[in-house]
Amino acid sequence: MSLILKEINEKCLTLTLNRPEKRNALSADMYKELADELKKQQQNPAIKSVLIKGAGEHFTAGNDLAQFAKVESKAELHSTLEFMQALMQFPMPVVAQVSGMAVGIGTTMLLHCDLVYCDTSCVFSLPFINLALVPEYASSLLLPQLAGHRKASEWLLLGESFGAEQAREFGLVNDVLEPEQLAAHCQKVVSQLAAKPYTALRHTKALMKSASDSVNLHIDKEIEVFVEQLKSEAAKEAFSAFLEKRKPDPKKYC
Repeated sequence: MSLILKEINEKCLTLTLNRPEKRNALSADMYKELADELKKQQQNPAIKSVLIKGAGEHFTAGNDLAQFAKVESKAELHSTLEFMQALMQFPMPVVAQVSGMAVGIGTTMLLHCDLVYCDTSCVFSLPFINLALVPEYASSLLLPQLAGHRKASEWLLLGESFGAEQAREFGLVNDVLEPEQLAAHCQKVVSQLAAKPYTALRHTKALMKSASDSVNLHIDKEIEVFVEQLKSEAAKEAFSAFLEKRKPDPKKYC
């Protein structure tokens, strides 16, 4: 069974992260499959929106850390970067349907979606600092712009998780729904998008994304630092501690 489910219905491409037994943790193969499908459908005039969601109770627990802990070069992040670029460059609106956990890139990718809806169960987390890493994919640029420097500092410097109401208050999500209402609401949104004029929808999104050059430059800076940190003793200790379910040795964090 595919780890990414794909469906086109009523002018919407739905991509479902389908690894519920691992809380939809993302592997390199999953990133590649997501990227390939987004690029394949980029110029499809029959698609007016994309809906991204997770199977089961959770959106995604972020990267599969058992796999991610072995990464030591930018080249090994190619599939992740390919997906994020395909997401950022997709010309039609992208809607995220978020429930349960949205960890790491599960929160980062929401910054590059156009409409985001979550349910009351959601917990968002950007735990890069706890893994001796730095933010990714322009989150260190976009989060301060969205939520202000001080709130972004709580999320990125302290690594504090936060719930649905705080996500709405600081603009990360459009609205918070009861769990039983979330799917129906997102379907209503994509139906509304399907009724809009195709060319106007495409141009409007392009105009709203006119600052993409500065975002891409910032991503390049982040990736360079991110890879350096991945190779650090502190990151290796943090990953080992996580996978071994123990507390990290603070002496190795210096």
